[in-house]
Amino acid sequence: MFQSCQLRSGFPEGEYNAPGFLQRMVGMIPMKKIGVLALQGGVEEHIAALLSASEKLGVPVQIAEVRAPDDLEGVDGIILPGGESTTLSKLIERAELAGGISHMRKVMGTCAGAILLAKKIEDGIEGQKPLCLMDISAKRNAYGSQLASFEATLTTIFGTINGVFIRAPKISIEGRGVQPLAFYGEEVVGAYQKKGERHFLAFAFHPELTSTKFHEFFIRL
Repeated sequence: MFQSCQLRSGFPEGEYNAPGFLQRMVGMIPMKKIGVLALQGGVEEHIAALLSASEKLGVPVQIAEVRAPDDLEGVDGIILPGGESTTLSKLIERAELAGGISHMRKVMGTCAGAILLAKKIEDGIEGQKPLCLMDISAKRNAYGSQLASFEATLTTIFGTINGVFIRAPKISIEGRGVQPLAFYGEEVVGAYQKKGERHFLAFAFHPELTSTKFHEFFIRL
């Protein structure tokens, strides 16, 4: 069917500021506020990757866990983490977040998050509502089940990195404005699209588990 247009631990809930010397740089470099959708999936992994990326770049970042529309106040961009795309879609709708996410200046989706960014979902579940923000299609679970999860070497615009695939979707580019960012063999597993002053990134794999390069890229946008 086509659709068109875990338990968390470790971090306390709320907002996070980049550590160390970055606190002293707020007067020199504007603080960026980035949200991480915190309804399901790898929330703490993305928070950790953002904080590490912030420190490497020397750019102060405030991170907000997003569970309700009010949490989007002042947010410059949002990350949609992995999880289960059908459940995530329903949770977004229940929390009345779809409109706010769709108007963000920049959005990054990984695994299930990438599926939600797509304009077309292959093998989607009836009632699943994508955000339709990128000119890509996504085929759910194209790389196998949870038991078939794997790690592979990827070719990216930042060089060779390892990528972790967990019930990963297959991404297909559907528009001229979409640029590939990462390949697994000949297959596109990371993509970027700029629409006016807005930016969208989709990844079939989980960059937050092995590298900060794409989070650095997202912060710089």
